[in-house]
Amino acid sequence: MTERPERPKVPLTGGEREILTSMLDHHRATVAWKSGGLTEEQARRVHLPSELTTIAGLLAHLTLNEWFWFAVVVDGEEDTWEEKLEQDPDAEFRIPPETTLARLRADYEKQCARSREIVAEHGLDDEVTHKDETFNVRWVVTHMIEETARHVGHLDLLRELTDGLTGE
Repeated sequence: MTERPERPKVPLTGGEREILTSMLDHHRATVAWKSGGLTEEQARRVHLPSELTTIAGLLAHLTLNEWFWFAVVVDGEEDTWEEKLEQDPDAEFRIPPETTLARLRADYEKQCARSREIVAEHGLDDEVTHKDETFNVRWVVTHMIEETARHVGHLDLLRELTDGLTGE
């Protein structure tokens, strides 16, 4: 997928929920675009001093963040990664060789769909508590816009270094 796909438009006017969720979906679609059409080797290619900063690694990291912030923090699922991340704070970036890019992309898409469902079930003012910190859903959505957009920038750079694909 090297052609620029149609991505969700972010309305310039409208309600807060519509604007925030559209912005997040626009960035999610950019993640899908920037990670598409690559070979397994290209997705794992190291271009930067950190061997963890690869397209595959960022995709796994974004999937974990979608799950953590929406399923764990907002929806109350058990945090099954906590111990793993205590032992290795970068565990999600370490992709087993048998995990394909297709699997990583499918997991990301599935988790984003679940995140959309969770957000749809809550008001933006709904408060959730995780580890003695209270968040409202608005903060979580806004945080995930920031998290996803930041890593879209990394993906943009890595993709250009990988095969020359450019575009916002």
